[in-house]
Amino acid sequence: MHRFLIVTEKADKYFSSYSPDLPGCVATGRTRREAERNMHRAIEMHVKGLQDDGLPIPPSQSSATFVSVS
Repeated sequence: MHRFLIVTEKADKYFSSYSPDLPGCVATGRTRREAERNMHRAIEMHVKGLQDDGLPIPPSQSSATFVSVS
């Protein structure tokens, strides 16, 4: 099993998701939930493509932290 951090951002009227560990693997959606669901599918297809081509699946090296400031 592979785990990848995804980042979802509001972009005008839509949402956009990407994974810092998988350059070029992106997805969009009308809602945050739709963008994240589409990103899950995009990652599955990306990883399958890497496997089909005999390429290594990059290890997840990204993390996220919220910082509070006042």
